[in-house]
Amino acid sequence: MTRKGILFVISGPSGVGKGTIKDAVLRKINDVQLSISATTREPRTGEVDGRDYFFIGSSAFKQLIDQDLLLEWANVYNNLYGTPRQFVDRNINQGRDVMLEIDIQGALQVKEKMPEGVFIFIAPPSLEELACRLITRGKDAADSIELRLAACKWEMEQVKHYDYRVLNQDLDTAVDMVSSIIIAERCKIKNLNMGCDMIDSSFNQGFNGSGQ
Repeated sequence: MTRKGILFVISGPSGVGKGTIKDAVLRKINDVQLSISATTREPRTGEVDGRDYFFIGSSAFKQLIDQDLLLEWANVYNNLYGTPRQFVDRNINQGRDVMLEIDIQGALQVKEKMPEGVFIFIAPPSLEELACRLITRGKDAADSIELRLAACKWEMEQVKHYDYRVLNQDLDTAVDMVSSIIIAERCKIKNLNMGCDMIDSSFNQGFNGSGQ
């Protein structure tokens, strides 16, 4: 039994914890390839080129756009982010599941191009809690935090375009929910890529072995 891979897109407002959830899910679920995004922003402390992102210049990024080599791209807080198309297509066509952890603008672009993907929206318990998380993590300047919170209302409204909504109030619970979504999607008949002949054969074997 063979199948194409499934594209899982994890997205949500900045600071909601989608990266932490993604890392925990990848440790828990086997055979999921993480897609690495390209970006023009500077690396944060501890980030490694080719592992966390592909850090490239603006001119190189624009070449990828012009050559249609990105599955999606967006200008987020004055930095460009994008998903290399080749990696995603190659893995899915070879039967491997792929996970994207991207911003909401990018997720909506991916949905237009690959509506068969599974789109998971990570939601914060409240905007107040989200603001606290952004401040506490210490990765962003005050003006950047203000920009992110100002965009949050629009971002929360985009949940209607997703397949699942996972509330990140308790990290372990959120990780279990996302893991369960992946397992359930893998079990869907449409994702098993079973032909009619195979299904008929399975049923016939079941009836023939029923002791009638």
